Amino acid sequence: MSKVTVKNIAGADVKELSLKDSLFGLPANDVLLHQVYVALTANKRIAIAHTKDRGERAGSGIKPWRQKGTGRARAGATRSPLWRKGGVTFGPTKERNFSKNTTSKMRQKAVMIALSEKIRGGKFVVLDALSYTDKKTKMFAETLRALGVAGKSLTLGLAGDELSFSLMSRNIPKIEHALAENLNVVQLLDHEYIILTEAGVQVLEKRFAAWDTLATTTTKK
Repeated sequence: MSKVTVKNIAGADVKELSLKDSLFGLPANDVLLHQVYVALTANKRIAIAHTKDRGERAGSGIKPWRQKGTGRARAGATRSPLWRKGGVTFGPTKERNFSKNTTSKMRQKAVMIALSEKIRGGKFVVLDALSYTDKKTKMFAETLRALGVAGKSLTLGLAGDELSFSLMSRNIPKIEHALAENLNVVQLLDHEYIILTEAGVQVLEKRFAAWDTLATTTTKK
């Protein structure tokens, strides 16, 4: 089993926490991480650039002049892409779809792999609890300094009851908040550190319990 040191908000070591290798000790898989990361970021992408084709441009649909006998080139409409103020041919449109499909198993395993990499790299910080007398930003800033991660890019994973503590850190740069039950690959890979409480680790173990059961069954076979 992997072991991490649990610290308190003053930065002092409290105890060691054993983590299941079937959840937090997975081998690296950069291909899966990249595939899931690209899919999640692509699904957030919104097409803004839009050009109007000939059907969207304002103007009459009447033929400007007769087909033959004028000495001028043939023309069928003033909204033709060949004309000034006409439509655009092959321009970007807001109907573009950048979304990519990934399965829930792919996303879950990618999160476990990313967490395993954080543990191996010493970027996985576990607190015993978020126990403050008052929800002040300076108190949380002191905790970051005590943990040695002040000024670092980090994700703060919160259990359900801890969500109110996001008020303490929302004004500190380079910090992103996430519910532990919704933690995804983008939040893990975009930030250097991940901070969780013991309650948050328990939420993750419950979230990925099916994977632990599957690993146990496979080992017995």
